[in-house]
Amino acid sequence: MLDDARFTDACARRDMGAVFRMLNHRGISTRRIAELAGVSQGRLYDYMNGKSRVEKPALFEEIADGLRIPGKLLRIADRPWEPHPEPPGPEERTAPAADDVTAVNAFREVDKSTGGGRVYQAVVRHLHERVARRLVASESDTQSFAAAASFSEMAGWMAHDSGRDDLAAGHLTRALHLARVSGDWSLSANIAASSSHLALQTGDALKAAHWASVGLGFAAKGPDLPALSARLLAMGARAAAAGGRPAAAVRCLAQSQEALERSPSTTHPWVSPFDTTSLASEAALAMRDMASYGKALAYAEHATESREGNRVRSLALNRINLVSIHARRNDWDAVVHHGTDLPAISPALGSVRVMRHMSCLRHQLLPHRAYPPLRELVARMDDFGRTQSLLLADLVPEHDEGAQA
Repeated sequence: MLDDARFTDACARRDMGAVFRMLNHRGISTRRIAELAGVSQGRLYDYMNGKSRVEKPALFEEIADGLRIPGKLLRIADRPWEPHPEPPGPEERTAPAADDVTAVNAFREVDKSTGGGRVYQAVVRHLHERVARRLVASESDTQSFAAAASFSEMAGWMAHDSGRDDLAAGHLTRALHLARVSGDWSLSANIAASSSHLALQTGDALKAAHWASVGLGFAAKGPDLPALSARLLAMGARAAAAGGRPAAAVRCLAQSQEALERSPSTTHPWVSPFDTTSLASEAALAMRDMASYGKALAYAEHATESREGNRVRSLALNRINLVSIHARRNDWDAVVHHGTDLPAISPALGSVRVMRHMSCLRHQLLPHRAYPPLRELVARMDDFGRTQSLLLADLVPEHDEGAQA
């Protein structure tokens, strides 16, 4: 429809009611249009019938992303998925500064064991004081923007781990803009994978699928990085599972496994690690969402047994998911057996996300407290929750509404 003058004119006038009517006349159902535009069907009918108009800038951006309308047609910024000039070739691109790579790896290692809540301010300070000033220096190069993008993405992850998802989304948006300026397709794909993960955590399967797809498009334009492709495919699988598309979820999981089995042709300093244990964690969640509890259990057990002891947060989340799956199977003896270690999670772990997931699991177990061993486990989880509330009081958002498990 981008070649239809009536369509482009309606976009220029920002008459989204007319845009929606044209799409409907082309055979797209109002239900599907509403899904893609991120509005309710009732609100969509109001737009189509001229009872109200789209006014909020954020909604124009969501509609543009959902319907793939280029930003310039709606007089907004270019969208992250729009094509842009090819990045410089390998021979033209400067190598990342050793100090930047060292800092990224150091922050990643600390994050594994202590959680993002305690490191977030240090990352933001490093970004502002050590990286951002280089973006406006006369000797600035593409790697300065790549470094800024990588630290901004890391800040987004840590904000999410601190329970501040709106703040995390802002960091990831800025990270993608910086990555696009750097011309690094792989880094852009890595950030898209993080955006897909964040959308899943906030319960938006459609947006998660969108970012996984955008990320795969970015990845295809860069060097062959099997782990990056595997991560994006795993995000696509989880989005499909959460969105009620089991066949697509199973297909994406198989493709993710195939990608990991390929030998990497190159490495990338800014791309997050993703291995078979990471895939098992994501596969367990996807199978859980599809109510395929036997397979979910097998993946969750593998993820729990294979995860290294220094990755405290990842191990805690895997254990919580394992117990949750046993609970969905009504296997209360297994819940008690595997739940024994949960209240022993290191109190030094500054992760609001882990605390929220533990709270969700507690609510899942509460209706079954008549079973004495389970009642004892819930009591120990209550003690853990009170301790964590005290230790993380400076991190927990004031109006904490919980999180998606």
